[in-house]
Amino acid sequence: MLIEDILMDFGCVVVGPAAKVDQALALAQSEEIDVAILDVNIGGTRVFPVADLLAARGVPFIFASGYGDLALATEHQGRPVIQKPFSADAIGGILLEAMKG
Repeated sequence: MLIEDILMDFGCVVVGPAAKVDQALALAQSEEIDVAILDVNIGGTRVFPVADLLAARGVPFIFASGYGDLALATEHQGRPVIQKPFSADAIGGILLEAMKG
């Protein structure tokens, strides 16, 4: 919920959060999304199917992880990762980076 509050403070309209990968997949498929932040582990399940769907749609996204790049599947190496715990400044900076790139 902290990240949701930070995003709303930046003026973002938050879609979600999703507590399960199937919920995240439904949102990723049906919603208009400018940029997404995906926790690598949602309820004990890896979020990579959601990342694959967003990538196919051309939606920029950021991974949130306590393990940094080490937690990413091979096909997602090089994607932006925000390290937990994160600050509002870090989230703002990485969102701008993801939307530019």
